[in-house]
Amino acid sequence: MIRCVLLAKPLRIVGTFPLSTAAMRLRSSGLVEKDDVVKDEAESLPRRAEGEAQGLKREKEDETTSLISKKKVKKAKTKKERAPRAEPSGWKEILRGIEQMRAKKDAEVDKYGCEVFFDENIPPHVCRLHVLISAMLSSQTKDPVNAAAMGRLIKHGLTVKTMLEIDQHDLAQLIRPVGFFNYKAKYIKQTVLILSKQAEAEGKDVVDIPSTYEELIALPGVGPKMATLVMNCAWKNTVGICVDTHVHRISNRLKWVKTWNKNNPKSQDPEKTRAELEDWLPKEHWGPINPLLVGLGQTICLPRGPKCSECKIQNICPSANSSAI
Repeated sequence: MIRCVLLAKPLRIVGTFPLSTAAMRLRSSGLVEKDDVVKDEAESLPRRAEGEAQGLKREKEDETTSLISKKKVKKAKTKKERAPRAEPSGWKEILRGIEQMRAKKDAEVDKYGCEVFFDENIPPHVCRLHVLISAMLSSQTKDPVNAAAMGRLIKHGLTVKTMLEIDQHDLAQLIRPVGFFNYKAKYIKQTVLILSKQAEAEGKDVVDIPSTYEELIALPGVGPKMATLVMNCAWKNTVGICVDTHVHRISNRLKWVKTWNKNNPKSQDPEKTRAELEDWLPKEHWGPINPLLVGLGQTICLPRGPKCSECKIQNICPSANSSAI
């Protein structure tokens, strides 16, 4: 008996930078240009054999990863569901006190936060893009630094077209010194490419940002906090509570949640705080609670050395004059 073995030529993927999961879906659905995927006709037999060996190695690694993933899924299924957080006593009085302290709106978030870039004087789709880019730049970056970078971008011209045209290195220098500016420049370039391809595939003349939380979080460099913030600010659709370091810290100080990692203070999980807050806080407060607590955290309830003597709720705050958190 003669056995024939057919060897498929490996494909070589050509791209300017690695794409996100959403972008990979675009490529597989044919939304990426045909010349992005080409056959390597010039491969020699030794090179091909080497590629096949590497392919077998990758298959084994994929099998191992698959087994690990299945174990994780099985473990997750057996994990008990979290019990909803009960409504804390006195929270309404505390919230009223915070609202009184924040009435002046004199914190950095009030002057330079992402909401500031929702400009109704420009086309809506451009306005929403500004909010998205501002949110993408905001992580690990102080509000004034973020606002300054946004100012430079807007002066340059902040549209999908201009972001597609600008060189990635030039973009990085334009947004510098925001935190991780090189990565963020790459994410912005990837994002506008994805948005452009999606609009083209759908036959749309206007390129807009995604209108759902699920689509936003699929974009490169966009996490849960950013996606929630963009939904709230750009689309005026409150889908959840935006929890940053200030909201996480103050919510634990007020005993509204119990999510502070005492064993490793530098390793915190804001998503746990979001889930516990959403258990009991009425939805009408989900949007306003972020700027309220962020501003309080920037002016009075500081990470280190909170100004309890200047706080109007010090008599009812369970952590007043305490350095536990």
